[in-house]
Amino acid sequence: MKSIYKISVLILVIVLVASSCSRKKSTFMTRNFRAVNAEFNSLYNGDMALDQGQRALAQNNQEDFFEILPIERIQLRDEIQLPGQTKNADFERAEEKAVKAIQKHSIYFDGKEHNPQIDEAYMLLGKARYFDSRFIPALEAFNFILHRYPTSNSINSAKIWREKTNIRLNNEDVAIKNLKKLFEEAKLQDEEFADASAMMAQAYINLESVDSAVVHIANAAANTKDTEKKGRLYFIKGQLYNLLEEKDSANIAFDEVIALNRKSPRVYMIHAKMAKAKNFDYKSGDKMALQEHLEELAKDRENRPYLDVIYHQTAVYYSEIDSMDKSVAFYNKSLKEFRQSKRLQALNYSSLGDIYFDKSEYKKAGDYFDSTLQRLTLNTREYRQIKKKRDNLEDVIKYEDIAKTNDSIIRLVAMSESERLSYFTQYTSQLREKAIADSIAAVKQEETFRSDEFFKGNRKGGDPSSGSKFYFYNQTAVSFGKQDFKRQWGDRKLEDEWRRFDKKVIRDISEEGGTTDAIASVSSGDMFKPETYIARIPSDKKVIDSIYKERDLAYYQLGLIYKEKFREYNLAITRLEKLLTFPPEARLIPPTKYHLYKTYELLENNAMVQQYKNDIVTNHPDSRYAEIINNPEAILSMDESGPEYKYVELFALFEQQQYDEVIEKSEIYITGFTGDEMVPKFELLKATAIGRRDGFDAYKKALNFVALNYPNSDEGKRAQDIYSRTLPLIEKYDFEQNNTSERWKLIYEFDTSSREDAVALQEKLNKAIEELNFNYLDTSLDYYTPNTIFVVIHGLFSKDGSKGFAETLKENKKYKINRPYFEISSPNYAVVQVHKNLELYNSKIE
Repeated sequence: MKSIYKISVLILVIVLVASSCSRKKSTFMTRNFRAVNAEFNSLYNGDMALDQGQRALAQNNQEDFFEILPIERIQLRDEIQLPGQTKNADFERAEEKAVKAIQKHSIYFDGKEHNPQIDEAYMLLGKARYFDSRFIPALEAFNFILHRYPTSNSINSAKIWREKTNIRLNNEDVAIKNLKKLFEEAKLQDEEFADASAMMAQAYINLESVDSAVVHIANAAANTKDTEKKGRLYFIKGQLYNLLEEKDSANIAFDEVIALNRKSPRVYMIHAKMAKAKNFDYKSGDKMALQEHLEELAKDRENRPYLDVIYHQTAVYYSEIDSMDKSVAFYNKSLKEFRQSKRLQALNYSSLGDIYFDKSEYKKAGDYFDSTLQRLTLNTREYRQIKKKRDNLEDVIKYEDIAKTNDSIIRLVAMSESERLSYFTQYTSQLREKAIADSIAAVKQEETFRSDEFFKGNRKGGDPSSGSKFYFYNQTAVSFGKQDFKRQWGDRKLEDEWRRFDKKVIRDISEEGGTTDAIASVSSGDMFKPETYIARIPSDKKVIDSIYKERDLAYYQLGLIYKEKFREYNLAITRLEKLLTFPPEARLIPPTKYHLYKTYELLENNAMVQQYKNDIVTNHPDSRYAEIINNPEAILSMDESGPEYKYVELFALFEQQQYDEVIEKSEIYITGFTGDEMVPKFELLKATAIGRRDGFDAYKKALNFVALNYPNSDEGKRAQDIYSRTLPLIEKYDFEQNNTSERWKLIYEFDTSSREDAVALQEKLNKAIEELNFNYLDTSLDYYTPNTIFVVIHGLFSKDGSKGFAETLKENKKYKINRPYFEISSPNYAVVQVHKNLELYNSKIE
C-alpha cells in the first residue's frame, strides 16, 4: 500500500513540475528551467560547433602577407549554394542548435521574452549564418535581436556583428555611420570597444581611407586583451603605416608585434621581422647586422615553417647590395622551401626574371616570367603587368637570337679553310670526349641498377614459406610487368646488352669478377666529323647577303626596342653603335644615327649629341633627319615623298573603305620609313583597317602589337587604352531580341564584284527617300568582308516598319527594288560588323 502511495505522489510531483515549466507561463520555475536547458544543452553544443567551424576556417585560410591583412582571420567565399546545401557542417549544426533552443525554450507572450537565453540563441544563429557566408539571413538575425531585445546584455555585441555583416555586404558607409553612433551613445566594455574599432578600421580600409583606419586599428589593439588578436592588429597597423610611407611608425608597430613573442602566433612575429627588413635603410643602416639577423633566423629550428619567407628576404638583401649570385641562390632556396604562398612564389620567379633580364639573358627571363604568370590570378593588375613584360620580351628574344646566330655564321664565313678545320676539329673532339664520359656514366649506372635489382630479388624470393605464387603463372602480374617495362625501356629487341642503345662500348669482366669499363669505340657518326659542320657554312653570295641584312635589321630593332619599350638607353646605344661598325645597308645608317642622337639627348650627354648632330648634317644633308635637326618646326606634310603626305593619302583610302590597299601600302611605308616618328601612325591605321576587314580578334591582336612596340608614342598609348578599356566592353556580346530595340536598319547584300550595282541601288534609294518624304532616313555603302558589301538604310524604328518600307520600294512601280533584304536592329548590326558573325546572328535571331 505504501509503495503505491509513494509512486502516486512521485507521479503527481512530476506532473506538477512539468505543468509549472510550461512555456505559456512565466513562473520562477519555468524561466530557470527553460534558461538552464537552453544554455547548457542546445546553446552549449551550438557554441562548441561554432568554435570548431571557426578554427577550421582559420586553419584553412591562406594569409597573403603582401597585402593588408583582413581584421578577421577567415576567408569567406561568395559562392552560390543550392537550397539545402551548406558549406560547413559545423555551422549547420550550430544553426540547428540555435533554432532548437528558440523553438523549444522561448517563453514569449504579452510582447515580451521571459527566457534570458533566447537573445543568445539569436546571436548564435546570426554568427552561424555569417560564417557560412549567408550574410542576408545573418543580418536578419542581428536586426531581430535589436528589435525584440533592446535591453539584452548582448545588444552592443549584436550591433557590432550587424556592422560586420554590413561590411561583408559592401555597405561600408552604413557600417561607419552606425558604429560612430554606437561609440557616442553606448557604454562599451574594452573588448566591445576593441571589436567595434577593428570593424571601423576594416570599413575604412575597404574604402581606401588609410589614415582614418590607422587611428581605429590602434584603438582596437590597445583595448583588446586577446593576445592573438592584439598581434594581428599591431601587424595590420604596421602595414597601414607602410602604405602611408611612414616607415618609422611602421617599424614601431612591428616591434610591438615582436615584443609579444610567444603570446601571439609566431607567424606574425616572423613576418613583422621580415617587414622591418623590407623597411631597412640601405644607405645608412648596418648591413652586416641585418645579414647576421637573417642568418640567425634561418638557423633557428622553430623558423623552419617560414624558411621560404626568410630566404626570400635574404635574397632581397643580397640584391640590394649588388651581390646578384647570392641573391639568385637564395631566391632558388625560397622556391625549394615552398609552403603555401603562391604569391611569394610568383614574387621569387618575377625577381629572378628581372635579374636575368638585367643580365641580358632574355630566354631565362622569359621562362621565369612564364612561371610567374602561372602563380598569379588571371586579369589582376600584377598579372597584366607581368604579361606585358613577358610579351615585350618576345621581340627581344627573337631579335637577340637572330643577332647571336647570324653573328656566329658571319664569323664562320669570314674564316679561312684552315681556321674552320681547326675550329671544328676542336669542337668535335670536345663532343667525342663528352660522349665517352656519358657512356662510362651509363655503364656505371647500369651496374648499380643491376646490383640493386639483385639485392631486391633476394629479399623478395628467399622465403618459400611465404605462400607466394610463381610470377609468370599470374597473367595479371605479367601483363602489368610488360606495360611497366615498355614505359621504362621502350621497345627493345631480345639480345645481349639490351639495356644500352650504344653497343660500341665494350665491357671487360676481370677474373676477380669486378667490372671495368673500357671505351673501345665511340660512335663514328657524322656529328664527330669536322667536315659535317664545314659543309653547312653558306657560300652562296645571295644567302650570305640575306644573313647580313637580317643581322643588321635585328640590331636596329633591338636598339629601338631598348630605347622605346624598356628605356634601357645604354643597351640601346650599345646595339645601335655596334650596328654602325658593320657597316649596315645604306637605308639604316641615317635613322640609326638619328636614334643615337635622340638617345644621347635623353641621357643629357651633350658631347655625343653634338657629334651625331654634326655627322647627320654633314654626311646625310639631304635626309629627312638632317631637315628635322636643322628645322624641328618644319611642316613636311607638303612633301609628296614624305611620310606625312603618304599618311594623308592612305587615310583617304581608309575612308573609302579600301582596307586591303591600306594594309598593303601601310606595310610598304612602315618598312620604307623605318625609324621615322610617323611609323606608329601607319601601324595604328593598319591595325584599324585590319579590324574593319577581319573583325574583332584580328583587331585585338593588331592593337596589342602597336601598344607593345610603340609604348611611348601617342599612338601606342592610344592603342593600349583601346585594348585595355574599350575592347573588354565589346569582346563578350549577346544579340538583342527583336522586341527590345527601337533603332533599325534595312540591309541589301552585294558581292564586292558588284560594287557598281550597289552604288546604283544606293542612288535609287536616296532618290526614293527624298521623293517619298522620308527625310529622317539616310543610306550608306558599308564594307563587311573582302567579298561582301552592304547597302544600308538607317533611321528606321521597328522591324515591321523596316519590312514595310522595303515592301513599299518593291511594289512602287517607279522604283521596283526586288533585291533580297533583311532587317536588323542597330545594336545587333554593330555586333555583326565588329565580330563578322552574320551567320551566327541569322541562326540565333528569327
